[in-house]
Amino acid sequence: MRFAIKRVYDEAATSDGLRVLVDRLWPRGMRKDEAQLDAWMKGLAPSSELRKWFKHEPDRLDAFARQYREELDEAGDAMAELREAAKGRRRITLLYAAKDPACNHANVLAEYLRQRW
Repeated sequence: MRFAIKRVYDEAATSDGLRVLVDRLWPRGMRKDEAQLDAWMKGLAPSSELRKWFKHEPDRLDAFARQYREELDEAGDAMAELREAAKGRRRITLLYAAKDPACNHANVLAEYLRQRW
């Protein structure tokens, strides 16, 4: 399985494969009919407490990533839902709304999935 990440605001492409929004909150300024999603999996997003603490601050990224991976270790139902949705697909694109492409939870999630898929 190949995993990619992409901002939800970027144009959808057929090469995206399964398009999954992995944010807990709906992206600002986007109508649901514009998102072109296959699924919205809030259970794969960081907890509200962790997200609020992180604030997408680069100096907190390492600590955030450790805590987020611990949360993902406990997200069995959400992982099973993703595996079910991905059947027959070769690529999953994880969609996120954060502005910084380097400092966001989708990168951590993609790495986590690559290691455990």
